[in-house]
Amino acid sequence: MIGSLDVVVLDCPDTRALARFYAEVLGGEIVAYDEDWAEVVLPFAGHRPLLALQRVDDYRAPDWPGQDVPQQLHLDVKVDDLDIGEQAVLAIGARATGEGTDTFRVYLDPAGHPFCLVRPQD
Repeated sequence: MIGSLDVVVLDCPDTRALARFYAEVLGGEIVAYDEDWAEVVLPFAGHRPLLALQRVDDYRAPDWPGQDVPQQLHLDVKVDDLDIGEQAVLAIGARATGEGTDTFRVYLDPAGHPFCLVRPQD
């Protein structure tokens, strides 16, 4: 092994808003934020932020499912019930894409990053 994952950083136009969104979705705690950078410690991450948000002046949201502005990554969030999970993420600012199957659904976070709600694998 060369190293270990320290943090996943998402570019966005508003660090505070996206930090609040992912803290709510993933049950994390916002431990630092300012206009340019925010950190969310996730329940399994101990004392290190596993998700950070970085402000970018000319941020352009990914064009999903198109590729004019390609997605660079996406998060899969495991939920017990897709319908309940959908109601919860829509209530805090996610947008439904209408894409998915009976095992996953695709949404856009408030900054336009695609993410999926997924059912646990049997």
